[in-house]
Amino acid sequence: MPTQPEHTLDAAALLALLPTRPRILALGEPVHGEETLLELRNDVFRQLVEDHGYRTIALESDCLRALLVDDHITTGTGTLDDVMTHGFSHDHGTSPANRALVRWMRAHNETRPATDHVHFAGLDAPWEITHAESPRAPLTALHTHLAGLTDLPCTAETLDDLLGPDDEWTDPAAMTDPTRSKGRSPEARHLRLLTDDLTTLLAQHPHSARPHLHARTATALLRYHHWMADPTPARMTRLCALRDATMADNLHTLATQAPVLVHAHNSHLQRDKSTMRMWQGPVEWWSAGALTTTSYAFIATAIGTLPHRGITTPPPDTLEGTLYTTPHPHHFLTPAHLPTTLTPRTSPWFGYAPLAPSHLPGIDALLYVKDVHQKQHPTPLGHNLT
Repeated sequence: MPTQPEHTLDAAALLALLPTRPRILALGEPVHGEETLLELRNDVFRQLVEDHGYRTIALESDCLRALLVDDHITTGTGTLDDVMTHGFSHDHGTSPANRALVRWMRAHNETRPATDHVHFAGLDAPWEITHAESPRAPLTALHTHLAGLTDLPCTAETLDDLLGPDDEWTDPAAMTDPTRSKGRSPEARHLRLLTDDLTTLLAQHPHSARPHLHARTATALLRYHHWMADPTPARMTRLCALRDATMADNLHTLATQAPVLVHAHNSHLQRDKSTMRMWQGPVEWWSAGALTTTSYAFIATAIGTLPHRGITTPPPDTLEGTLYTTPHPHHFLTPAHLPTTLTPRTSPWFGYAPLAPSHLPGIDALLYVKDVHQKQHPTPLGHNLT
């Protein structure tokens, strides 16, 4: 096999691997919640912000909650404890590395004018494959923003009546039983039409980013609840596809405002289809990275060992095993010289997804971390893969 070009783990080395500087630079991870990987991300993202002009950092977290984090780092609103508790989803607020990232972003902005601030954003919508939020928060915020207009299609009271109790929307049983979902009720259908009408009125506010985020999120949530009520076998495919399509929409919007750094699971950022085995069988859908048309680079992360999860030295005929022979603890490299015919690695733990060798042609650069050792707050065993 040809010798692999190896580079130190710094932003300049990473950008040197790419043919052009992308508007969206996406760093993936094969497992959630590992502090070693998050600390490496922080180091690289800090350099890319300070030295290379990136001005937004987006994580795989709820896009509405993330507004609390952005307010904190740009204006000092709220305490660090508050934003870590309420500004993240997926338990990401418990991560020491994520806390360090927020603290650094606030310190970075304190000494700079608003035009040079770095911003924080959530890539994800207010749902997971285990639950979905009520559309109340984004719909109410959208209606409030438009309250001064005379041609609103409904009153706030009408919205409130149609929404009803939030627990009718958030019933966790609805994820596996479509008959428990409110998503195809007469009220939900009416809300979808009203959301469309309210969104149309935003044409009078083209430069207001947050109302547009609320409109996109309300639309996406109502669409998601609609497919939660679908009794056909296509149901979970639709839901997974909607999640990544929403991520792609958020990513595209962020990229129109400033160069973006993204961190999420490899499966969301890859250009290939994503797959997952769920309770009703395998599901396959196009990832957010495959749907992104803006200038985009995908840096996948592969790891050698994860001992505390039972992931030991990789077999030598796998992609991870081939890279494990390097003496470097971590480095960037180009995947161009790696064969796609290597044996796919299997994982004894569902929370870690080895990198598929067949995906190498769609990867712009590779971060290889030889050994990932346990630090604080490992991801709970019940946490979803993505």
